[in-house]
Amino acid sequence: MTGGSTLAVALAATAGLAGAVQVAVMGELGERAGVFPAIALSVIVSFVLGIVLLYAAGSSLWGVRDALREPAWLWTGGAISLFIILAMTVAGPRIGIAATLAIVIAGNLLMGAVIDQFGLFGLDRLAIGWPRAIGLVLLAVGVALSLPRR
Repeated sequence: MTGGSTLAVALAATAGLAGAVQVAVMGELGERAGVFPAIALSVIVSFVLGIVLLYAAGSSLWGVRDALREPAWLWTGGAISLFIILAMTVAGPRIGIAATLAIVIAGNLLMGAVIDQFGLFGLDRLAIGWPRAIGLVLLAVGVALSLPRR
């Protein structure tokens, strides 16, 4: 594995760990302050940290201007992030962190397989094949088993 791949794996693994913490923290903040104030605060904190990281990386707001020149469909990442945070904030306290993450991760993997299969968003096509299909079915079983029984 190259240095860039190692960093990518480490970042992805750390993001996975952070995701569980995010569900717990956002769920609690949503319960205490309300779902939408919690989401608004999350967006404000993300914005401020994003600007700090932008400048710490040696870039500037001109890079954002350049990104605004890209097709509008490429801007949807921010709206999707907001939706994911909403879903985690609402679902975490109601169905538990493990079930929330199981459903989110299953959805991620299912959509990832669809994107791979059809080469959506300009990406290379990667066939799903039997092993991946079986993995998706097992994942769905795991999600069903992770849901709380009340």
